[in-house]
Amino acid sequence: MRRTRTLLSSLVLVVLLFLAHTRDAHAYIDPGSGSYIVQLIIAGLLGAAFAARIYWKRIKEFFSPGQEKEDGSE
Repeated sequence: MRRTRTLLSSLVLVVLLFLAHTRDAHAYIDPGSGSYIVQLIIAGLLGAAFAARIYWKRIKEFFSPGQEKEDGSE
């Protein structure tokens, strides 16, 4: 366990040092890339909304555990 912790802390230190000494990229995001990022964000939000719609009953039961189920199986 101690060896794993030491290895993990060493890895974190190396990554932080690597990120601290970066150089300027002198790059830009063209309009096509910006449009693609906006499409990804919209698709992610719509996908989450669709999943919430499918599982709405389970979500509702999860947040109201004190109420009985509607089908009367209990």
